Amino acid sequence: MREQMLVAIQTSLGDALVESQIKSLDDLWIRVRTDSWRASVKKLRDVHGFDYFCFLSAIDWMPSPYGRGEDDPTEPAPIRDTTIRSGYAGGETRIQVFIRIVNSTTHLGITVKADVADTALVIESLITIFAGANWHEREAHEMFGIDFAGHPDLRNMYLPADFEGHPLRKDFPLLSRMVKPWPGIVDVEPLPASDEPASDEPADDLPTSGNETVSDDAS
Repeated sequence: MREQMLVAIQTSLGDALVESQIKSLDDLWIRVRTDSWRASVKKLRDVHGFDYFCFLSAIDWMPSPYGRGEDDPTEPAPIRDTTIRSGYAGGETRIQVFIRIVNSTTHLGITVKADVADTALVIESLITIFAGANWHEREAHEMFGIDFAGHPDLRNMYLPADFEGHPLRKDFPLLSRMVKPWPGIVDVEPLPASDEPASDEPADDLPTSGNETVSDDAS
């Protein structure tokens, strides 16, 4: 069904569809041109029946220059691969937006991606197609610094209005992790040793409840 759906989408979107990837019995991803982002999503809703909006978000594919928060600061920094890889359906920029929509009749979903230019983090808003995208676009704007053209109110939801930086970009320094590493690395305490050896044998006594006792000659 996904293979047939992809053929229909390729015909419908034409050159607006840049790349696609399908995993049999799993999922379907497509990447569309940035300037066709809104038109492509609208066509997927109106023509192909993807009428249920799940979520919209963004991703920064650049490896963090600060390493991982889970790294042990007492050990030498590992050598990291700094190559930007864009995941399913590829990509040509560091940051992408993506939307997950589902056909409520067939119950098949699709993930639609688009590149966001490194020199201008701007892409069209989808709130006139899916009203639920309002909150998601505000979050992506706040956390990644992406402007959604046509969105009427891109105010911060979590951070102060004068906050500088975008916390979900990979080059945003997590200062708290520089001061204190990830708790899972340094705060783990060993369990106390047991005085009795472990045994696979079942217990001899049956559990009791309340004030009941078991006599010495109980069998």
